Amino acid sequence: MWFANFFIAGSITMVLPFLSLYIDDLGDFSSSYVQTWSGWIFGITFVTAFIFSPIWGKVGDRYGRRKILIISSTGLALSVLLMGLADSVWELFFLRFFMGIFTGFIPMSQALIATQTPKHIAGKVLGTLQTGSITGTLLGPMIGGVIADAIGYGLTFQFVSIFVFISAFIVFFGIQEQKIEEEEDEKSSYTSKEVLSHILKNPVLLVVMVISLFIQVAHFSIQPILSLYVEDLHGPENLALFSGIAFSAAGLGNLMMARRWGTIADKQGYIRILIFLLFMAGIVYFPAAFVTNIWQLVVLRFLLGISIGGIIPVRTAYIRQEAPIAMQGEVLGYNTSLRFLGNIIGPALGGMLSGWYGFSSVFFVTSGLLILCGVVLVAAVRKSPHSIADAPSA
Repeated sequence: MWFANFFIAGSITMVLPFLSLYIDDLGDFSSSYVQTWSGWIFGITFVTAFIFSPIWGKVGDRYGRRKILIISSTGLALSVLLMGLADSVWELFFLRFFMGIFTGFIPMSQALIATQTPKHIAGKVLGTLQTGSITGTLLGPMIGGVIADAIGYGLTFQFVSIFVFISAFIVFFGIQEQKIEEEEDEKSSYTSKEVLSHILKNPVLLVVMVISLFIQVAHFSIQPILSLYVEDLHGPENLALFSGIAFSAAGLGNLMMARRWGTIADKQGYIRILIFLLFMAGIVYFPAAFVTNIWQLVVLRFLLGISIGGIIPVRTAYIRQEAPIAMQGEVLGYNTSLRFLGNIIGPALGGMLSGWYGFSSVFFVTSGLLILCGVVLVAAVRKSPHSIADAPSA
């Protein structure tokens, strides 16, 4: 599954460096037209993913998550293949829309691994799984840029689709899903009303899921302006290189610590570590508003990656602990929807804040948002103290 996540994450991110260039290549457009449609075409995938994630989660709970992974990777591969044949911006837009329906492979793989893994090591295993997607995300843009320069944009999409198909083959031939027996007091299936009721009656679980939205808002708010901030600090010389370093620094920190945080949380408790990581991320974000050179920013981005990197596996392991087996896919589907919603809100918020109040305002707001999430989670835990007292059990 590690290799499947690596191929999916790497393949999807391969096309990001030249997506706007591909749009420009489809016609004789003004720069403002290309920028506008780049935003729409990039964001529409998250809109459909937001809608369909709980649906796939529910279907996976009922019919098996392995089958959904095969459908997801096949749908993604077909979408990417057809993008390379697009003749207009509208065709590309609708193909990205179609792609969003199937953009749930990595969250679904987390749901599959979570249900197949004993509770007491779920954080470690999920952290290890996450390193696959992180590695793909780090290498994907660089490899995609090299391939696009060599064979062109359209052919690169078709080339990328091959790697996505490989993920489908890995799951089909290499992954077996074991039937997990429910505990005696657990049902074998749940209605969506019962799933939502379970979430709403567990205040800590609800807060953890809502925090998923705000973490993505915080993480993505800096994405559209990071290159501009790097230019403001360093100047235009080798801008692409230094922007790439700033982007990759967070991914490197994420890669180094995701598995480690999962292991620590297995022993210390998921909520306790999640609270610590939220405050750590908020504190690390704040001084980025005051940096005076690019290397200070790179160090802070690396530290941010260390803190953010532990949040996803720890959060998923906690959901695995709190949700009955037969509803875990749907619960994680709702959690994924909230994450995709944050992916939509974050870039828009960051762009507006930087336009109105300058780059520093983005870091101030993001830092405050993460610390507020930590405070709210602490408050929720105090109302339900068993959530932090209970240690993961096998």
